[in-house]
Amino acid sequence: MASDVLVVLITVPDQDQAYRLAKTVVEENLAACVNIVPAVRSVYRWKGEICDDPECLLVAKTTRAAFPLLEARVKALHSYEVPEIIAVPVERGFPPYLAWVAENTRTEVP
Repeated sequence: MASDVLVVLITVPDQDQAYRLAKTVVEENLAACVNIVPAVRSVYRWKGEICDDPECLLVAKTTRAAFPLLEARVKALHSYEVPEIIAVPVERGFPPYLAWVAENTRTEVP
């Protein structure tokens, strides 16, 4: 079961967008849970320039099957031209928690 669960990292520009995005994907069962880390500092290259910006980090728990739906929804709601959406497989986890993630994440398109 652990191989079916993903942790998805998503950065957003501010706490308002973080909350709206997190609430939407949980309400729509695209993620079982989203943690909001309210303050990270991102240094990155964009269009040839070095940028240094405050952001929020979302840590979403979902399944492999739900990831395409989650990714599409995040892209549709996100304000960035190229949002960070990175899925990391869960190698191990507490079995009841992993089962809860699977039970609270849909995979079918409505």
